[in-house]
Amino acid sequence: MPFFRFAGHGQATLALCLLLSAAPGLAAAEEYEYTRCGEKPGVGELRNYPGVYNFYYENDLFAGTDNNYTNGIKLSWVSANLQDYTSDPCLPKWVRRLNYLSKRVQPGSYASRNMVVSGGQEMYTPTDHTRRDLIADDRPYAGWLYLGMAYNARNEKEMDTVEINVGVVGPASLARQAQNFIHDLRGIDRFEGWDNQLHNELGIMLVHEKKRRVLQVAEHGMPKMDAITHYGYAVGNVKTYLNAGMEFRIGSHLPNDFGTSPIRPASDSNAPLPAGAMRRLEDGGLHAFVSLDARAVAHNIFLDGNTFADSHSVSKRYFVGDVAAGIAWQWSGGKITYAQYLRSKEFRGQDKPQSYGSITISFEY
Repeated sequence: MPFFRFAGHGQATLALCLLLSAAPGLAAAEEYEYTRCGEKPGVGELRNYPGVYNFYYENDLFAGTDNNYTNGIKLSWVSANLQDYTSDPCLPKWVRRLNYLSKRVQPGSYASRNMVVSGGQEMYTPTDHTRRDLIADDRPYAGWLYLGMAYNARNEKEMDTVEINVGVVGPASLARQAQNFIHDLRGIDRFEGWDNQLHNELGIMLVHEKKRRVLQVAEHGMPKMDAITHYGYAVGNVKTYLNAGMEFRIGSHLPNDFGTSPIRPASDSNAPLPAGAMRRLEDGGLHAFVSLDARAVAHNIFLDGNTFADSHSVSKRYFVGDVAAGIAWQWSGGKITYAQYLRSKEFRGQDKPQSYGSITISFEY
C-alpha cells in the first residue's frame, strides 16, 4: 500500500523544494534593520516576552466511556511577541525566509503577532471493542498524526488566527500502537478491529478563525467577567466546516487571552499580548467558564472515509455542536485548565451524544 495516495505528489514535493530553495534569495531583498529580539528602530520596543508551551490531553475515560473520539494529545509552542513574520530576529532565519513566501498573511495593523508550532495525535474507535470484523453501522477506526503552524495577530479586543495542519491519517498515524500501549499499561482490553481502520492518506487542513472580546466587566471588589465570540472555517481533505461560538468567563482574575479551546486548530489563544501589557498571565487566580461551538460540516474524513480510496464510512450529520464547562487556575507564568465537553451526535446511528474531558497545562519559559 503506498504511504500517500496523492497523484503527482512527487511533482508537488519538487515544487515545494524549489520554492524553499528560492526563499533565501527572496528574503535577501529584505534588509534586516534590527538584530535584537523585541526591538526595531523607529518603531519602539515591543516587550520581549518568553515563549509559551502548552500541553493538551483529552480522553473520554473522564466520562466513563471508551469510543468515538477516544483520545487526543497535542503539544504546542507559542513564540514571543513579534513585530512581523519576515524580519523579526525573535524567529530563526529559516522561519523568516519561509514566512517571506506568506508575507501577505494577516495584512494590516496589529498591536502584536506571534507564531505557533504544534504537533499532535487523535484516535477514533467504534463502541464495540471485541469485534474483529468491520462494523458497518458504527464509526470507522481512524488515527490522525499531524504537525501545525499558525499565525496569531491581535489587538486589545480581537485576535486573528491562520493555521495549516499537515499529517497522515491511517496506520502511519500510529494510533493503533499508541492505544495498545496505553491499554496494556493500564490492564485494559485492547480494541480488536484496528485492521479495518482508514487507509494511509496525506491530510492537509487550512483554518482561519477570528475571536473578539465583546464584554468585559472589572468592577472593584466584584468578580471579573468577559465574553469572547469566535467564528471561522476550515478547508481540507481532513475536515471542511464553518464554525461559530462563544465563551463566557467569570472569576477572581481573568488572563489576558482569548479563552479556552479543546484540541482543534486555532486553539492556542493564550498569546500574543497587546502592546504594553506586563505579562501574559499577570496575577494568580481562579475562573470558571462555559463555552459553545457550532459547526456546519461539509466533510469529515473520520466519518466520510478516505478521500482517494474506498474505505469504511458512515452517514455523518451536517450540523454538530459542543458545549463545555470548566475551571482554570493561573499563576504568574502558568495556567492549568480542566473542562468537560459534551458533543452532539456526529453520525446517523450513533447511540448518544459523546462526553470527554480535557486538561490543558501552559507554561511561560
